[in-house]
Amino acid sequence: MARTQDEIRQTNVKKILQAAEQLFAEKGYAGASMGEIAQLAEIPKSNVHYYFSTKKALYQDVLLELLEVWKQDALCFELYDDPRVVLSTYIRAKMNHSRNRAHGSKVWAAEVMQGAPILKERLRDNLYEWAKLKESKIREWVESGQINPVEPSYLLYMIWASTQHYADFDYQICLLNDDQPLDDLQFEKAVQSVTSVILRGIGLTA
Repeated sequence: MARTQDEIRQTNVKKILQAAEQLFAEKGYAGASMGEIAQLAEIPKSNVHYYFSTKKALYQDVLLELLEVWKQDALCFELYDDPRVVLSTYIRAKMNHSRNRAHGSKVWAAEVMQGAPILKERLRDNLYEWAKLKESKIREWVESGQINPVEPSYLLYMIWASTQHYADFDYQICLLNDDQPLDDLQFEKAVQSVTSVILRGIGLTA
């Protein structure tokens, strides 16, 4: 059965975003070209420009798509009330994406460390309210005595730093692991370690 135009579009856009994510991570925004992205995606350059008129537009969509993925990771804050369940689920989701979307995490880190020159206004609109809602949930746990007193924003920063370290510094982790990436068992131990340390720090057991 012939694919519809919408299916073809979705497939091509996904391939372009994946290729762009990798090249922006490896070469930075300035270093990556639309031609290289087209070549990696195995799509004609003219088609890449058809879907994304400029490199800036493509870069913005890479970052905003990543933000949506991370928002999905945090849906557990809305689905569950138990802080142990919420935070364990959130940490595992973040760790898994650090393993499977390491390029994306590096693109995000590079943009933010430079003061978000490309995404500043859209980041402010998309991230601020989302983070405040998560902080409100954590504050409720503190006020109800379910967890030890903690500044909600600092807890989120700690989770982000601990989990995204496995993406942003994957070369260092590999180097210290005898030049090998973490295997499945090692990675599971890493997830459990991060989870245990953070939960115990706020008075919960892993």
